[in-house]
Amino acid sequence: MEYLLKLPLFKLMFILSKQKPELLFFILLIVGLVHISVDVMSQDINKHEEISLWSKNIPDGPGPGGSEHVSKKGVYTNVSQPRMVVFRPQHPNGIGILVISGGGYAHIEIGKESTPAAAWLQANGITAFELIYRLPAEGWATTNVPFEDGQRAIRIIRSKANAFGIDPHKIGIMGFSAGGHLAGMIETCFNTPFYAPNDRIDYLSARPDFAVLLYPVITMLPPYDHTHSEKVIIGRHPGSEQQKAYSVQLHVNSQTPPTFLAQAADDPIANVANSKLMYTALQQYGIPSQLHIFPEGGHGWGMGMAGTPEKEWPELFKRWAKGVNIWP
Repeated sequence: MEYLLKLPLFKLMFILSKQKPELLFFILLIVGLVHISVDVMSQDINKHEEISLWSKNIPDGPGPGGSEHVSKKGVYTNVSQPRMVVFRPQHPNGIGILVISGGGYAHIEIGKESTPAAAWLQANGITAFELIYRLPAEGWATTNVPFEDGQRAIRIIRSKANAFGIDPHKIGIMGFSAGGHLAGMIETCFNTPFYAPNDRIDYLSARPDFAVLLYPVITMLPPYDHTHSEKVIIGRHPGSEQQKAYSVQLHVNSQTPPTFLAQAADDPIANVANSKLMYTALQQYGIPSQLHIFPEGGHGWGMGMAGTPEKEWPELFKRWAKGVNIWP
């Protein structure tokens, strides 16, 4: 039989079909089963589990009626069931990150921001949790509903850390644009009770262990008080105390987690001063932090276009995370 092993595959199959058809059938059966097994495993890996944020009544309802709207580009509106979509890596490295898209708190840019980012994190061994959060103007009793969802999401991830192979001290938050404002509020106001406890999960810490803020809305104070995010959260004619309450840089303190920031100098939506204000506040409290300002790129670049400076931010973040002992 040894000579058979030295033959080309097509010759081997021909000989077996003539001399030992039962052996050929057995080999083909095994190959088929292996192929099916690999295919099923691949489907399981690519299948994304969803975790509802609220097991009982969703706070500050009723919220919008009708079905959720999702455009062809992956823009979400009419969100009545806030949840997380889980991107599980084959080999978890112990890090978990809540990923939040922007959209001025009027819609959620899942397609171009959080989904590509979550997929990149998953490919790098990080368990990513894509947040689909409630939008303030969609029939809720308070404009704080995104912050309620953000705090609840961090607590749920912490409660499920063991199940997902996550170090409970390596749970981060990543936000783009208005999602950066949401992430910033969660990292600095983690002790603010945005909602009444719902169950035992709500007694866990809502503090992320690190944050990644990408072209974020940070301040709501003049002269940078013209964003759509501000109009949705505190109205078109807010008082200065309201503006201060939702200006992330004013909430930075010694308990604020390490933070990575990146923005383009020519951002027309969220002035680059947003990231500078946040970085200055972090430095004043000695918080490990890093700011990257790209010479151009505008706003809303997500993972970055090929050949542009902002395309480098994922690797810059990875290098920084290793430097502060987050990334193994």
